[in-house]
Amino acid sequence: MNETATLGGGCFWCLEAAYECLRGVLGVESGYMGGQVERPSYEAVCNGDTGHAEVVQVRFDPAVIAYREILEVFFAIHDPTTPNRQGNDRGSQYRSAIFCHSPEQLAAARGLIAELTEARAFVDPIVTEVATAPAFWPAEAYHQGYFRKHPSQGYCVAVVAPKLAKFRERYSSRLKTP
Repeated sequence: MNETATLGGGCFWCLEAAYECLRGVLGVESGYMGGQVERPSYEAVCNGDTGHAEVVQVRFDPAVIAYREILEVFFAIHDPTTPNRQGNDRGSQYRSAIFCHSPEQLAAARGLIAELTEARAFVDPIVTEVATAPAFWPAEAYHQGYFRKHPSQGYCVAVVAPKLAKFRERYSSRLKTP
């Protein structure tokens, strides 16, 4: 039976591009979660008026890739120590967040954060929000598969491509075959 992981770690284009490459990932959808407004728009989320984070919902086959591995990748591809910020992207919509779909996911997320903290994997404290998953609102169609469709777009060249290159190098053994 397939599972879903929902993660926020800055711009959803970066997360989506990485997770799409992983073996065992069946699909990735960009969207919004954790706010007070139903059916938020990208503009409203970017204005900071809704309380939502930009997230990706990752559908995966746990027989191929475990939830813990999904989380390990998450902590490797973004900075979980900067509140409401990833690089030059600033605002609560860019916060680090794990929205859990089961008590087991909640325990796994909290457990991994405790392990990373104990191991001092990061210089600064991890500020990742861990919460039960509220409603997910899919982002507008033009956001879906954005890097794949627009690799030459400025943000994609400057931000997404370098992150994706590091990710591919580090996780080469876990990538889907082309």
